[in-house]
Amino acid sequence: MRKLLVIGIGAGNPDHMTVQAINGLNRADVLFIPDKGAKKNDLADLRRQICDRFVTNPKSRRVEFEVPVRAEPTSSYRTTVDDWHEAIAEIYEALIRDELAEDGCGAFLIWGDPSLYDSALRILERVRLRGNVGFELEVIPGITAIQALAAAHATALNRIGDSILVTTGRRLTEEGLAANAGSTIVMLDGKCAFNTLADQDVLIQWGAYLGTADEIVISGRLGDVSAEIERVREEARRKKGWIMDTYLLKKFGD
Repeated sequence: MRKLLVIGIGAGNPDHMTVQAINGLNRADVLFIPDKGAKKNDLADLRRQICDRFVTNPKSRRVEFEVPVRAEPTSSYRTTVDDWHEAIAEIYEALIRDELAEDGCGAFLIWGDPSLYDSALRILERVRLRGNVGFELEVIPGITAIQALAAAHATALNRIGDSILVTTGRRLTEEGLAANAGSTIVMLDGKCAFNTLADQDVLIQWGAYLGTADEIVISGRLGDVSAEIERVREEARRKKGWIMDTYLLKKFGD
């Protein structure tokens, strides 16, 4: 039966690769490299650099594929995402069927960790449920943007005895800061949702392109640095054509 490895490659730095991930790359006959278009070519380039640096298996080959652009959400965010995942599932199924031998091993290189705000595992489950191609699945974890953010700011994510909430910019805008979370980590925020918060006295520790040569970090009282973060973020996004950022919100003190 075909074997699929879903490998976390870290938050953007090839040095984030674990020994387990490197060994996984070298077990694969085929390395699947997603291409999200010219504006995000850096993301595909990083995967190519990782393969150039760590793959020593002379029998492996790379297969690049285009990822369809997700439509702008309409009345139903879940429906929009569901349609997008279905389109990608069709691509995954064709790749597995056409590029892997019945006893072959393929690897998908996943930014960060496959279990955190990435849909590859859900999409592969769709493919499995279709029943057209069979495969075994193995997941290799990777360093997340959350870990890279905490390291960049030399901080602990949690306050003593407090819980941590991981959420998205969309949910932060809708719900605000949770009363029962001492620390809130916000990912997938394309609209600077921190500007919607009523409490401007929290500490924000923000970072973009974490772990890379382009890394940017800003921290301080939200009311003092929010405008700076928004300005720096927009300048960086225009310069590179894309941005990946995340941030931590928590009350000052222990």
